[in-house]
Amino acid sequence: MIETMLLTHSILIKALLAFLVLGLFIPKATASNPLKFRKASLIYTMIFQALMTMIAFAGVVALIVGDLPFGISTIIMIVVFALMMALEIVKFKKIKKANLKDESTFATMRSSFIKTGIINIIILVLIVVLMILKAKGIVAI
Repeated sequence: MIETMLLTHSILIKALLAFLVLGLFIPKATASNPLKFRKASLIYTMIFQALMTMIAFAGVVALIVGDLPFGISTIIMIVVFALMMALEIVKFKKIKKANLKDESTFATMRSSFIKTGIINIIILVLIVVLMILKAKGIVAI
């Protein structure tokens, strides 16, 4: 049972990583239409939050059902969850409030979208590498 929950958690993390990489193409695909960019950003944010919530739920279920210890690694994952969600929410609020009819603002928001996506990818890759190193016994946290 615990193996299934951890596998689900792992698959969802890989799906999130793929989604984040694909999300980097949204600013290019909507470069000519600011309204499409705003709408795509909304949809992207909703899917991102749904995936993050599924990952967190699968992790909590694995933690409880598997009677896993609540240690530093769990705290790190909670902090990473909060950080990634906060970055995404701030990004979307800025895009929602921005005057996208102004070309320079629109360009800034597209750039911000890409930068936030890259930061989220780096954070996710770092936490995955850390957990792999922990599983192999190289890092003790």
